[in-house]
Parts: sequence; structure tokens; C-alpha cells
Amino acid sequence: MDSCGLKWSNRVLRGNFSAKIDDKGRLKIPTAFRAHIEHKYGRSLFVTSLTGESVLLYPMRVWSRVERKLAKIPSTHPARRRYSEQVNFFGQPAEFDKQGRVLVHSRVRDAARMAGEVDVLGQLEYLEIWNHDVFLERRKRHPFTDDDARALAEYDI
Repeated sequence: MDSCGLKWSNRVLRGNFSAKIDDKGRLKIPTAFRAHIEHKYGRSLFVTSLTGESVLLYPMRVWSRVERKLAKIPSTHPARRRYSEQVNFFGQPAEFDKQGRVLVHSRVRDAARMAGEVDVLGQLEYLEIWNHDVFLERRKRHPFTDDDARALAEYDI
């Protein structure tokens, strides 16, 4: 159980924590997120991006489920090819170091402008990391709308 009285198996990655990328490109994962990932999934990770705007940090076991789903799609399917090309272009396996840091390799770090202050957002089973200023700009360009609320209402949210 965690400090909130929740069983680890019932917990998800949620919320937003500020963090920093150091000069060597290492991200210190916020303790609450790191503890959950290590306890539930272990230290192995897959660090990637789909668009180059943000960094996606998957526990390797979660990423392996994504790969199993991809394997069911014909390798010649254009969407599968584009998706695989993107995540593999930006992606690399990683592990938490002893201080709870993970290296964000230069290709994805440069594309997503990962330097200094970043926002680490929980996305249930993976983390999404944004340059703070880029994320604020994105929120202005793409605000949550009434159409979004209606679309989610169809799923009882």
C-alpha cells in the first residue's frame, strides 16, 4: 500500500509534477511517479516521442503490450509503418539510475526542446514530459472545448 492507502495494483500515473532536465540530458523522475513505476513495472523503460513535441516514457512492460498490439497489424499497413517509424526514430530503451534519473537521449531531447524546467504528466500507465513553455503555448492553441466535452460524454466522462 502507498501513503494514500491504495494498493499499488490499483494506482495509476496521474497529475503533473515539475522537474528539470540536467546538463547531461537526465530527467529526475518525480518520486511519486518513480516509486509507482518501479514497484509495479520495474526499472526498465522505453523513452520515445510520437510527434517530437513531447517525450513519452513507458515502463517497458507497458511498451511491450503496445508492441504486441502492433504485431497484430500487417507490417505493410501504412499507419503501422508511420507509427513504428516515429517511435523508433525517437525511441531508446532506458533505465532509472540509482538517483531516479533517466537519460532522455539527444534526438528526442532536441526535438522536444527538453532543457531546464519540464512538466511530467501522468497518463495512467505512462508519463508524458513537456517543455513547460511549449506546453503552455500548446494549451493556448488547443484549449479544451465544448466539443471535447461532448465527445467525452459519449464515454460517460
